[in-house]
Amino acid sequence: MANKVRFAFTEVDPSLGALSALPYLPLTLTYQSQSLNVSGLLDTGSSVNVLPYEMGLALGAVWENQRLSLPLGGNLARFEAGALVVKATVEQFPAVDLAFAWTQDKYAPLILGQMNFFLAFDVCFYRYDLAFEISQK
Repeated sequence: MANKVRFAFTEVDPSLGALSALPYLPLTLTYQSQSLNVSGLLDTGSSVNVLPYEMGLALGAVWENQRLSLPLGGNLARFEAGALVVKATVEQFPAVDLAFAWTQDKYAPLILGQMNFFLAFDVCFYRYDLAFEISQK
């Protein structure tokens, strides 16, 4: 991968140490004129990007303005979700448009999934080293 950036996994539960380490990516989301620094879970098993309700509000999105409803699966299936496209900036890479399923679940994590995070970035996981590298396609 050319022009790659390496990140360390994040320990979610210090009492479990490396067992709780997950690949969280720091990034900046921008919608209209609002920006938010966040960390998103890289989830190769997720078919879509998922944006938690409160993050959408913090970016200035208005739930009542959502026109496209999206079905979610798994633990999020019971919650309504709408489509929201935001700019995402990771490190020195140029900003990209990411399409999110903006869920009404207030406790959902920010998930970076196949559609379309993994279409915009290549990711290589080094679980043994508790690290991952990304590069922009």
